[in-house]
Amino acid sequence: MKNNSRRDFLKSSLLTGAGLIVLPSILPGSVFGSTRANGKIQIAQIGCGRMGSGDMAGTMSHFDLCRFVAVCDLDSKRREIARTTVEDFYKKKGETNVDIKGYHDFHEVLQRKDIDAVIVSVPDHQHAFVAIQAILAGKDVYVQKPMTYSIAEAIALRTAVRARKRILQTGSQQRSQHPWETFRIASEAVRNGRIGKLQTIKVGVGLDKIKGVKPMPQTPPATFDYERWLGAAPEQPYMEFRVHPQDNHDGRPGWITTEDFGLGMITNWGAHHMDIAQWAMGMELSGPISVDGKADFMMDDVWTVHSNYHIELMYKSGVQVIMDNKFANGLMFEGTDGSVFCTRGAEKVTKSDGNAADANTGTKSLYASNPSILATRVGPEGKIWMPSQDHYRNWLESIISRKDPIAPVDQGARSLEACAVSWISMKLKRKLNWDPDKEMFIGDKEAQAMCSRKARKTEYDINLIMKKAGLV
Repeated sequence: MKNNSRRDFLKSSLLTGAGLIVLPSILPGSVFGSTRANGKIQIAQIGCGRMGSGDMAGTMSHFDLCRFVAVCDLDSKRREIARTTVEDFYKKKGETNVDIKGYHDFHEVLQRKDIDAVIVSVPDHQHAFVAIQAILAGKDVYVQKPMTYSIAEAIALRTAVRARKRILQTGSQQRSQHPWETFRIASEAVRNGRIGKLQTIKVGVGLDKIKGVKPMPQTPPATFDYERWLGAAPEQPYMEFRVHPQDNHDGRPGWITTEDFGLGMITNWGAHHMDIAQWAMGMELSGPISVDGKADFMMDDVWTVHSNYHIELMYKSGVQVIMDNKFANGLMFEGTDGSVFCTRGAEKVTKSDGNAADANTGTKSLYASNPSILATRVGPEGKIWMPSQDHYRNWLESIISRKDPIAPVDQGARSLEACAVSWISMKLKRKLNWDPDKEMFIGDKEAQAMCSRKARKTEYDINLIMKKAGLV
């Protein structure tokens, strides 16, 4: 039976009972064909590192809706760990003869017609390359944040998703209630005017510190395909500290702090917090009109991203967003009638960070200048976020309903843009004017050129991939 027919069956199950999600305990495999286990959404995990392991586990827990059938990674060690993890998961549920395929090349995954959706948890510089091709192959996609590495990539991925009518969820988990309901409560309070007219948002996204190791070329491990991992990024020798640790599957990877692969905290946690900032002010489909950023960048070190930073973004509504490494990790919304602060509690961005809360909030992950600001969530205000108890389940349910998830592609692109224009201003060390409607800089060719970068090899050129698909 075709995928659309399977989805129709699941959709009818979801819609049973006055908008409530009521699923049958067993979805008979005979309804969808013998190759589909219980008619569930067939999923492949692409990228099996630290974040990929979490994404896979979080999604796999919703076994009433989905079934993992394949894993893919360029590091054979990580791939095998992921493969056995999935097999063990199903075996512990009493299954026998579980066969999870492991792949080196994600293109082979995309060729499988029995796979409905993929989770893309590769490094930032590969997000768009993998996700766009998955969309073009007819797969629905969950992609880690930031949605893409560059602004041009975000626009291309959005174009592909809308043209091919696929479902894409961005990994902005702070939009879903579990486990960080604080962001939903605070942003609803702001959006509904409970702090009066919003004036300022102060955002802290943590701070990367230099590694203290000079760049030194190494020989790539035999178990790791560094050439393909490098992808579109500039040619450079392998260094373990710029990729990921070989002997610590859970360790924080060095690519996050290497500018050719990720732009540092400004897009790492910045994508999370700027997503909430724009959501709260009603700018989730827009962006700033100007940005003025300053930062120190790591020099003569194996890592290359920014350290100290200060950024001021102005929106056409008159709201100013200030990002500074001195601020507590989280968002402080300040209005004419009060303020509200939200964070993940005492969670640290890096091991070197202090607590997320500051002197004004104590250890609270949610704080308001007046308790009444947080007292009413559902009422006559009307601006209430769509329900999303769990980010992964929300994605699965969206695949079935064919309706946008809580963090759709359009808004994921705008969250990335707010962070990327900040990075460009930091790099150029000057104030820039941005047109959120045209998604381009005004009167600054140098800044505009930094919205994209030339691929190292034509096979990684997203523009060529889009042209071949007839989308440019």
